[in-house]
Amino acid sequence: MKVAKFGGSSLADANQFQKVGTIIKEDPNRKFIIVSAPGKRHEHDFKITDLLIQLGDAFINKEKYKSYYITIIDRFSKIISELKLPEQLTKEIEDQIKSIMESDLEYDNMMNCFKAIGEDSSAKILSAYLQTLGLDAKYVNPKDAGIIVKNDKNGAQLIPESFEAIYNLREQEGILVIPGFFGYTEDGILATFSRGGSDITGSIIAAGVKANLYENFTDVNAVYAVNPSIIKDPVEIKVLTYREMRELSYAGFSVFHDEALIPAFNAQIPVCIKNTNNPSAKGTMIVANKELNDKCVVGIASDTGFVSIYISKFLMNRELGFGRKLFQILEEENVSFEHAPSGIDDMSIIIRESQLTEDKESIIVERFKNELQPDTVTVHRDLALIMVVGEGMKETIGMAQTATTALGEAKVNIEMINQGSSEVSMMFGIKSDGLHRATKSLYEAFFE
Repeated sequence: MKVAKFGGSSLADANQFQKVGTIIKEDPNRKFIIVSAPGKRHEHDFKITDLLIQLGDAFINKEKYKSYYITIIDRFSKIISELKLPEQLTKEIEDQIKSIMESDLEYDNMMNCFKAIGEDSSAKILSAYLQTLGLDAKYVNPKDAGIIVKNDKNGAQLIPESFEAIYNLREQEGILVIPGFFGYTEDGILATFSRGGSDITGSIIAAGVKANLYENFTDVNAVYAVNPSIIKDPVEIKVLTYREMRELSYAGFSVFHDEALIPAFNAQIPVCIKNTNNPSAKGTMIVANKELNDKCVVGIASDTGFVSIYISKFLMNRELGFGRKLFQILEEENVSFEHAPSGIDDMSIIIRESQLTEDKESIIVERFKNELQPDTVTVHRDLALIMVVGEGMKETIGMAQTATTALGEAKVNIEMINQGSSEVSMMFGIKSDGLHRATKSLYEAFFE
C-alpha cells in the first residue's frame, strides 16, 4: 500500500493533472493521494498559493483585490475546462472564496482559510478527474481524514492522537484524495502547516495508515548531490537515510520540506522521491539505515541569509548560567537560533536573517552587553552556510582535512566551522559572495 504526494509542479496545469491520473491508474497500490496547490507553469508564472496570499492580504486590508481573484478563478477554470470536468467545480471554488470573505474570522484564521483553497481545490479537481478515468476515487477533507492539529505561529503541529483516526482510513474503499498543507484544531478551526507543508501531510498520512511506501512526486528524477544550478549534471543520489535527507533539506535542498520526514521517520516508512514527468525513473530512496562505504559523503547543501553574533568573555566557561542567560534573552526577544558553536572564552550564535531585523539586533546586542557583561559583541551579516552531509563521517579519516583544503583552494575564508552532534554533517560558515566557488570546490573534492 502506497501513499503518493504530488507537488505543485505536478499539478500546474491540465496536462500535468493528466500525467498524475496516469501514474495513479497504473498502480492500484496507490490508495492515498496527497496534493499541493497548482505551482508555476513556467519561470515567470505565479504559484496559486502566492496569489491566494496576495488576495487575502489585499481583501483584509481593504485594498484592490479583484485582479488576484480573477487570476485565481481563471487558472482553476482553465484546468477544469481542459479536463472536461463539470463547471460546477469552478462555481464551488468561487463560493468558497466568497464564503471566507463574508466570514468574521480574525486576520490569521482568515489568511489560513485563503491559503488552504489551493490544495483543497486541487484535491476536488483530481478526485473528479480520476472518476472520469473509471477509478473509484473521492475527495476527503483533512478534518474527515483525522488530521487534528494545534495552532502555532510557526505552523500547525499534529496532535499525536490523530494517528489512530488516520489509521481508520484504511477501511475506506477506493482511492482517497486528500488536500495537503492544512488540518483542523479540536475546535474546528482551519490551521496550516508551515510553507511547503503538503509534504508534511503526505508524511503524516503515510505514518498514520502504516503504508509500505511514501512516494513524493516532484519535477526531478532524483535528489542530486549538489544544486544543479551550481554544478551541471551532478551525481544522482540513489539511497539516503532519513538523517541525511533532513540535514540536506535544512541546508537548502528544496526537494523536501525539512520537517516533512519526521512522521515517516518515526514510523520507519521508506520514502521515494520520483518525477511526475518521468515516472519510470527509479528516483531516490530514503530509508532508516543503509550500508556504509568509503565514499560516505552523499551531498553538499548550502543556504544564504544568516547572521552570526560573536560574543567573547574571558573565563566564560567558568561562569555559571552564562549560556542560560544568553538564550533566555533570545527567547524573551522571540528570536530562535540555528547553531551555537563555542570555545572556552567565546561563542557564536547563528540566526536566520529573517529572524533578526536591524531593530531587533540593536535590542539584543544592547541586552547582551548590559546583562552578560562580555568583553566583545560583534555582528556579522551576509553569512552563508555550507553543509557536507553523509552517514559514517565520524569513522572516516580525513573528512575535515579534505573539506578545509577544498575551501582553501577556492580562496574562501572559513568564518565558522561546526560538526553537529548527529555526526552526519560538517557545517562551514562563509561570506555569501564565496558560496558558488566553495560549493564547486567541495563537489570536486568529494565527487570528482
